Amino acid sequence: MKIGFDAKRAFYNSRGLGNYSRDTIRILSEQNADDHFYLFTPKIKDRISFSFNSNCELVSPQGFYINVPSVWRTMGVTTDINRLNLDIYHGLSNELPFGMEKSKARSVVTMHDLIFLKFPELYPWIDRQLYKKKYIQSCKKADVIVAISQQTKTDLIDLIGIKEEKIKIVYQGCNPIFLQEQTDELKASVKKKYNLPNQFLLTVGAIEPRKNHKLILDALVVGKLDISLIIVGHSTVYTNELKSYIHENKLDEKVKILSGVPLEDLSAIYQLATVFVYPSIFEGFGIPILEALNSRVPVVTSTGSCFEETGGHGSCYVDPYNPQELANALTGILNDEDKQKLMIVEGVGHAAAFSDKSISDNLMKIYKTLL
Repeated sequence: MKIGFDAKRAFYNSRGLGNYSRDTIRILSEQNADDHFYLFTPKIKDRISFSFNSNCELVSPQGFYINVPSVWRTMGVTTDINRLNLDIYHGLSNELPFGMEKSKARSVVTMHDLIFLKFPELYPWIDRQLYKKKYIQSCKKADVIVAISQQTKTDLIDLIGIKEEKIKIVYQGCNPIFLQEQTDELKASVKKKYNLPNQFLLTVGAIEPRKNHKLILDALVVGKLDISLIIVGHSTVYTNELKSYIHENKLDEKVKILSGVPLEDLSAIYQLATVFVYPSIFEGFGIPILEALNSRVPVVTSTGSCFEETGGHGSCYVDPYNPQELANALTGILNDEDKQKLMIVEGVGHAAAFSDKSISDNLMKIYKTLL
């Protein structure tokens, strides 16, 4: 098969959508050596480097579109899809190009979440209007919609009226580096580099209100927890709010915020952590949960949303608005080594369901049904 991907976020997004795109391209190109994959990207300079197989080919703007790459991604891509005679074009991040329904190729779009509809207060008005237009239209014209969780599938049905039979659930995976046991030497080096304590809570994700970092800080205060917290994530304006709260509550010696951490260092930090805490209010999947499970770390996350799909039976779930409940859960885990060991074993077992082969098989099955 000849399969095209919207690869913009694979090359230029370091967060969740980029991780999903990179992992999908890597998995499919490695697992399906006889197929050919075309990576559509509006530019090729200064891109994020990641591993993909030799059966991948970059496609970027030519001629008139060189000077207007955003227009090419929105409208001009369909010309190249037809020129290359693709069998499938897969929009990996919620959208398909204009005119896709008139293309010779069959179309698939991955929908990650509908947070902009469920929590509109988190998005500027103009962004909400843009997402409504692009994402909903993409869902309507796609031949198949891939939802990354049952939660996203339910939202697609309930919020925008997509027919259930059009939606297929294919869970995400995570970068294989999180499945590798890092050497004692690397972990010691990373511990020294970031001045990490012997025991600490860890949370990973963009530092923004939806990720709910403040709940962890509140839990440290109300539970009087004697343990450090390491926050790893892209810094935003919200970071300043957290720093103010940390200072006001005399947590400066307990809380460390890290940004721009390389992937190899991050994998070691996961493996050094005592408990991973992810009290996000809402997600489409929650890749950091899977990263933590594969890193053999007990996970505490939120009730509701998709988290029980990602975390499995071995993780602990708390009300994302109740700091006392989080404090109690953490106290119970930190004081019980047997419980920690059981959570790790069950977590690793659950994470095995998100293997590269399973993801590849499920996506290729969808593609083949369209031919």
